Amino acid sequence: MSIFNNAESPRGRVPEGMDPTKLRKYIRLGVVALVTLIATLIFFNYIAAFTRIGAGYVGVEIFLSGSQRGPSEIPIKTGWVFYSPLRSQIIEFPTYVQTVKWTRNPNEGHAVNEEMSYNSKEGMEIYSDVSLSYAIDPKMVPDFYLKYRVSDLDLFTHGILRDVVRNSLNEVASTYSIEEIYGEHKAEFLHKVEALIQTKLTPVGVGIQQFGFIGAPRVPDVISTAITGKAQAIQNAERAQNELAQTQAEAAKKIAEADGDAKSAVARAQGEAEANRIRQASITPQLLELRRLENQKALIDRWNGQLPQVESGGGNGIMLQLPKPQ
Repeated sequence: MSIFNNAESPRGRVPEGMDPTKLRKYIRLGVVALVTLIATLIFFNYIAAFTRIGAGYVGVEIFLSGSQRGPSEIPIKTGWVFYSPLRSQIIEFPTYVQTVKWTRNPNEGHAVNEEMSYNSKEGMEIYSDVSLSYAIDPKMVPDFYLKYRVSDLDLFTHGILRDVVRNSLNEVASTYSIEEIYGEHKAEFLHKVEALIQTKLTPVGVGIQQFGFIGAPRVPDVISTAITGKAQAIQNAERAQNELAQTQAEAAKKIAEADGDAKSAVARAQGEAEANRIRQASITPQLLELRRLENQKALIDRWNGQLPQVESGGGNGIMLQLPKPQ
């Protein structure tokens, strides 16, 4: 017996005040509840279950038994889904746009060097940081799963998709020189690579939304220096050509101005000569006499009536002062 015998009942005996019938009833109810709970857990974990497909996702029911084993051909849309875990499995796939960056910068993407390497037509190795965005067509999700058998898109993105991108870069780069990829044909090169990636992924419903370089491609230093030097030489030649064209244009302008001035002077001289010829042809003795009379009349009209104050002395060079009138 315990030292607390006043508070405890002897082992195997019903506590005082407790009805043995009620106690057995409670025990039976507890056992029934426990069995029901276990049966419910077994039912909803192995016989029947439900899950919810969220917005932006599509579900695929994978049949684990029966004659139709494998993914269902009909994707499951957003909402609640009931299924039997003993018979099938539900896998969710996001259908919104996925963006991935493969760079050598550990602060973008994974904390490792993930830059892409590929070879040009000359066999020179080029390194690039790449960005790609894609989305899965909801109607093609069963085909996607049937092709790749992955339920985690990260495994697809950094495994299968990365290999597709790298192989496409090498295929297209083998037809371009390193200078074309690095320079003026870069946009054309990227467009062809994106088209090739899309061609390879279209059968499984993967649509490429965007593909491009992050920054400029990286080439060996000696190649980069040569390309930069060539570009600088081209720019210098273009600048010299522009300056020559400008000088030639200015010279042509001055020649045109001088030619115009000369032609203008010739025209003025010809005009004056023609005017003089016309004047000379119009001069006659009668016209000269008329002009003399007109001039004499003008002098008379201007005379104020005063006589000259000084008169010459008959041609002998002596000037006489005449007396002023009183």
